[in-house]
Amino acid sequence: MRKRLLVAAGVATAVLSGAAYAQTVGVGITKGTAIDQMGAAIAKTVSAHANMQMRPQAMGGTQTYIQVMDEGKLEFGIANLMQAHMAVNGTGISEGHKFANIRLVATLMAFRNGLVVANNSNIKTAADLKGKRLPYGFSAAPLFRYFIDATLANGGLTAADVTQVPAVGLPQSWNLLKQGKIDGAITAIGAGPTTEMNATIPGGIRFIEMMTAGPGAEKTLDILPGLYFTKVNPNPKLAGIRGPTDTFGYDFGLFANKNVPDEVVGRVVRALYEHEGEIKSTAAMWNSFNKSRMGKQHRGVPYHPGAEAFYKQVGIWK
Repeated sequence: MRKRLLVAAGVATAVLSGAAYAQTVGVGITKGTAIDQMGAAIAKTVSAHANMQMRPQAMGGTQTYIQVMDEGKLEFGIANLMQAHMAVNGTGISEGHKFANIRLVATLMAFRNGLVVANNSNIKTAADLKGKRLPYGFSAAPLFRYFIDATLANGGLTAADVTQVPAVGLPQSWNLLKQGKIDGAITAIGAGPTTEMNATIPGGIRFIEMMTAGPGAEKTLDILPGLYFTKVNPNPKLAGIRGPTDTFGYDFGLFANKNVPDEVVGRVVRALYEHEGEIKSTAAMWNSFNKSRMGKQHRGVPYHPGAEAFYKQVGIWK
């Protein structure tokens, strides 16, 4: 039996071919982010219930550990389905480089976001953004340039139709909006920064409405594969939702290198499936996590066979 030693970010992982026994596995995260919290919860549950140790490995960004995972130097990683789709298919952020060894292990929770404007603004839909000032560039978080492009496309516009204000990342764009230097910014529904903007900007903020059908909607989904439209109803805890609002939804997933043994992946997903409550108790972001959705199908992103086998066994493979 051949023993292969994988070393990722200082963690040695022993994987036995055939017996498929892993003593320690790593999961890629970005420190100080929501993914950091996701990784901590997953690692704790897997380590407690899967007869292995899982250790979060912080790296410079999702794209960094996607590459490390693709090279077989890290077993697992967490990413949203949009960035994963780009990686697996060599498009968008990963243009010209397919990370063909990445496989989906589990669909985790759903996130919702969109573009906010000042509540007293006359901007109601994406079409109203023509000629307005929007953050652009996002050299530190390039996925959000695609969010801006997808938002504009929803209204039949492109980046050439707006005034592009350079922004390195989301926090800078939020500050620009609070300072009145831009007219809209991408943010997550229910997130702390969204609540802060609502309290800081006179009159508060409002998420603009997305068109869910027609050429603009189709273009939006083409720009960000893995994105979907979702309706959000007003709730005192959801700043900026002034009425029933169609906006963006997307899922996060746990991924693995395709060569991680089926048995190892099977034990990981079993631990998450059988201890859903334990996972959900760690943070509010897990509220939408549902074990019946763990095997949700995503166009263009294949599952690891070890995960697929488990989901078929428990009857949630759809």
